[in-house]
Amino acid sequence: MPSFDISSEVDKVALKNAIDIASKNIANRYDFKGTTAKVDFNEKDNLIVLFGDSDFQLDQIKDILLPAMEKKEPESSKRLEHMEVQKISGNKLKQELKIRAGVDSDLAKRIVKIIKDSGLKVQASIQGDNVRVVGAKRDILQDAIALTKKNVTDFPLQFGNFRD
Repeated sequence: MPSFDISSEVDKVALKNAIDIASKNIANRYDFKGTTAKVDFNEKDNLIVLFGDSDFQLDQIKDILLPAMEKKEPESSKRLEHMEVQKISGNKLKQELKIRAGVDSDLAKRIVKIIKDSGLKVQASIQGDNVRVVGAKRDILQDAIALTKKNVTDFPLQFGNFRD
């Protein structure tokens, strides 16, 4: 029986590259000279940390970072979870952007429900942080992919591990 997996993996190389590009742009901007504006990437914790002097500056840093991420990996900014802005030493601010990887259980349940409600002759099951879809024919699986792409637009998904 043909099958495929729906997953959501982070392309760490593209993400690191986008963060490096954003850091260079921040370093070269005249209005950021002499400020604490910078972007750090904690690869182990899947965390991007923005540092700035004000809320406005943090927004400016996001305006530089997010398009750079989108250019390297489409829809990658949708996987970011914006945490609260924190005050650190004096008048400096910091904001953490958590990178969500994998299909969480709520999204997986939603995908399975969408596929089952569609009436397609496929079975969808949750397997860890992936959703496996099994069907009789390749064409039906392609219909399931198109249906999922159309209905789930708030989180980047990859369709891979296709087996005949």
